[in-house]
Amino acid sequence: MAAMDTAGVRTGMLCAWWGPRGPLISNDAVAAMVRGHPGRFAGVAAVDLARPMEAVRELRRCVRDLGFRALRVVPWLWNLPPSDRRYYPLYAECVQLGIPFCLQVGHTGPLCPSEPGRPIPYLDTVALEFPELVIVGGHIGYPWTAEMISLATKYPNVYIDTSAYTASRYPRELVDYLRGHGRHKVLFGSNHPAWPASDCLRDLASLQLDEQTANLFLHGNAERGGARCCCGCYRGHSRSRWRQ
Repeated sequence: MAAMDTAGVRTGMLCAWWGPRGPLISNDAVAAMVRGHPGRFAGVAAVDLARPMEAVRELRRCVRDLGFRALRVVPWLWNLPPSDRRYYPLYAECVQLGIPFCLQVGHTGPLCPSEPGRPIPYLDTVALEFPELVIVGGHIGYPWTAEMISLATKYPNVYIDTSAYTASRYPRELVDYLRGHGRHKVLFGSNHPAWPASDCLRDLASLQLDEQTANLFLHGNAERGGARCCCGCYRGHSRSRWRQ
């Protein structure tokens, strides 16, 4: 919270993590942190992708009982692209619960296959088959940033977040999209603690955003009904929609 205060961040997303071997950070641990600091954090659920019905029940519990605001799955952690059948019950439940689905897009930092993070054809298929599902693709999608931009342009409910990148490292094509017709489709994200919000925001002025676009990017797009969350995150928590 001290790091958030330093960067002028009002609210951060705390993300649970669940992988093939079980929970790395449990939903209940995240819920306890959210309860302990009212108004500063919002919970993002993680579930066991290998057990779809248990995953659906856990997602319902997280949203209805714990007040979580989104679901996040990391495709590379499972080596399963988002078009795999095991995601589909969760997509339907996200629509029913009225929450966004968050995932990482693009290459992976860890030494594991990056293919599950490629936006086309995998995420393209999901957006086509679930037009009511709000999708937030975190980590920009590099080296397939153009593919991610094309999906955000094509589908009303697909968004991009900039987590894991400082402003000075945004690809030029993303900056052009943000400054133009994509101003309503790009959401700021950090990657605390690896990349605190203050580091990610340090070179924000270099993007030369007008005031309206900057406000949409930093908090306005996230506050709108559909795209309330950021995806991506860190193995330790806070990092989402940051408001100055």
